[in-house]
Amino acid sequence: MDTLAACRAFVSVSDVGSFTIGAAAAQIPQSVASRRVAALEQELGGRLLDRTGRRATLTPFGIRLLPRARRLVELSEDLTRDAVRARRAPVRVAMPAVCPSADLARLGAAGRKSGVVLQMVPAEPAERVELLRVRDVEVSIQHAAPAESLWSVPLGLAAGRETGGQPVLIESLRPGRGSPAGSGTQIWVQPEDDVPFVRDRLIRRRDAAGLAVSQVQISTSLVDAVTEVLSSSGLLLCSARQARHLGLHWRPIGDIDLARAYGCRGVVGSDAQNLAESLRDSIGWVLGAEAEAPA
Repeated sequence: MDTLAACRAFVSVSDVGSFTIGAAAAQIPQSVASRRVAALEQELGGRLLDRTGRRATLTPFGIRLLPRARRLVELSEDLTRDAVRARRAPVRVAMPAVCPSADLARLGAAGRKSGVVLQMVPAEPAERVELLRVRDVEVSIQHAAPAESLWSVPLGLAAGRETGGQPVLIESLRPGRGSPAGSGTQIWVQPEDDVPFVRDRLIRRRDAAGLAVSQVQISTSLVDAVTEVLSSSGLLLCSARQARHLGLHWRPIGDIDLARAYGCRGVVGSDAQNLAESLRDSIGWVLGAEAEAPA
């Protein structure tokens, strides 16, 4: 027996004193309402409604049990409403600040198709970690060790003018003998790449190639880094998609593989793993790991 359905029929009939009207209110046939109430009476061991007259009236047994039955029905309705609200409640996701707004909107649309409402919170790497720690977001796309990452975004060097499509060799940026101090081409590292797996490897390659310390600069903002590139012969460390968005000319790096490696982290009780799996291609495209936008 479906106890909830039986209680719903019992409450509906009791409220109007009629099986016909009560069944209509519960959107079930009268015969179904009658069978459900009879099954509930058998389960509980007593008559709930007196059917001898034209109206269905509560028996003393029914009067005692009606409040409990009504409470069960109300709890079921509360659960259904809460489930609807939970499905509609946005999941706050900390995303890299370098992701363009238009791309984040595409990700939001992909989320809606998958039945989840996303509220994107663009932030720098350290801020994304902190937002998750204090539970200001439920999910955070964070830098991860390459072996533990879900998405990998190849990095190259972008210039303000066309320089051909050949790979850039870090060692080719070494100043010639007799060049004035500080004359070498500078590589600008934006905040998104100011993380050990990228920054430290680039610095080690700088030292191995014999570049000056000043030739790798850590910028406090992407705007400042791009300004320096557009104002000089400097190069911005970035992904190919980011370079296109910024109107820069991108080339891969020929003597070291650098990439942004991302993972998905969530607060305890969040569905971060399922979110990452269901939207893996869409998130990868926004990050720059996928060349083509998912259908």
